[in-house]
Amino acid sequence: MEALLRVEGISKSFAGNRVLHDVSFSVKAGEVHSLVGENGAGKSTLMNIIGGIHRPDSGTIFFDGQPVSFDDPWQAKKRGISLVHQELSLAPNMKVAQNIFIRRQPRNRLGFIQWKRMLAETRALFERIGVNIDPNRLVAEYSIAMQQIIEIAKAISMDARVIIMDEPTSALSGSEVDRLYAIVDELKAQGVAIVFISHKLGEVFKVSNEISVLRDGHMVGNVRPGEATTQDVIHLMVGRSIDQLYPPKAETTGEEILKVEGLSNPPVFNDINFTLRRGEILGFAGLVGSGRTEVARAIFGADHTAGRITLNGKSVNNRSPHSAIKDGIAYLTEDRKTLGLFLTMPVRDNIVAASLDHFVTRLRMLKHNAIAENSRRYVEKMEIRPFNDEVNIINLSGGNQQKSLLAKWLLSAPKVLIADEPTRGVDVGAKVKIHNDLRELANQGVGVIVISSELPEVLGLSDRVAVFREGHITAILDGDVTQAEVMKYATQ
Repeated sequence: MEALLRVEGISKSFAGNRVLHDVSFSVKAGEVHSLVGENGAGKSTLMNIIGGIHRPDSGTIFFDGQPVSFDDPWQAKKRGISLVHQELSLAPNMKVAQNIFIRRQPRNRLGFIQWKRMLAETRALFERIGVNIDPNRLVAEYSIAMQQIIEIAKAISMDARVIIMDEPTSALSGSEVDRLYAIVDELKAQGVAIVFISHKLGEVFKVSNEISVLRDGHMVGNVRPGEATTQDVIHLMVGRSIDQLYPPKAETTGEEILKVEGLSNPPVFNDINFTLRRGEILGFAGLVGSGRTEVARAIFGADHTAGRITLNGKSVNNRSPHSAIKDGIAYLTEDRKTLGLFLTMPVRDNIVAASLDHFVTRLRMLKHNAIAENSRRYVEKMEIRPFNDEVNIINLSGGNQQKSLLAKWLLSAPKVLIADEPTRGVDVGAKVKIHNDLRELANQGVGVIVISSELPEVLGLSDRVAVFREGHITAILDGDVTQAEVMKYATQ
């Protein structure tokens, strides 16, 4: 069968930096072709070229056997190519239905929008893919996970023949991922070609007919799941084997550093009680919507709540994020784009943003040399690419943005670090580094809380696991905890 989409000899440079080198790639109708590689390998650039966001410096795109070129994403969409970005591109203050039908609203003969028809068709779309989303609500009222589903539904609604999914499960929990797999199977049965980009190699092997590997802008390998292992793919991605994804757990932990008593914000969560020890990694597990992130935000002072929070024996209630940072509590948000980073500012400014008080003279002047020295140190420590802290952070890949966000909080020298989806959108090599950095931080006496939709990550990193269900902690598990045990308390 001839490929529905094929690119040949694609090369692309930005400001003299060669990002793609003579890359060829194809996907057939009714198949899933996954594209994997480290952060900065060129995956998103290749997909942005196919989706009409960038034009290649050289090379050709073929669609249905014919050469095509796109001046903008809308031309690609009209031709039948939809791109679901890792970083959401929804309008948060518009209704769900308006986002689904943006620039193509159904209109009557007088040119007025047919609101009832648009709402009905959006409702039917969500029924078809098996999710309960109200088309009349604002997108901003939904979690990041639900917004990801809305983004995917938007692509499906356009009757695309090729759908490119860039990290589609990065914010989804187990049941939502299963729903996505069902959607993918349905699309394949309809003859849709899917390009699937993910750092979660388990799901790549689960959904793919074929897997291609990019490294440093070069296409270095092409395998089929039944003929290769995850270690084979990792070796192609990073040029070496990675034997241990998680560092050893703490042999001992210190005294209590954080105590939460009766923390409540009805109806989101109620009567939350737990302790965090010095040198410990405490995992928060549970389905999306169970209250994990909301509790983290409350501890960080982002939301007003009832209850008592004690840090090193001192009450720190009724705080703001600013005072939480001064107290020594850091919160790495799950939504780096909106809440974590200043996208139009340089990497340097982002890294020092939470620690500016440490870089001010008595005359309230910034210590620019010290800022530059510390920023460069963390760019090197976190292996942020490119190794240039003067680049605006919006120009970095999602994974390198994530490493910059973690660098910001490491530089602040926190007593407690809450890491919400700390490895969202990063490759396997960067995951190992982030896992080791979190454990190193705990070994230095910091209390660490990790929230992750990837249950193996929670279990692999955590010394204890607090399980959330419907706004309550249903269990705090210690020792060799299994996925089945966690899911029992998360669902029953």
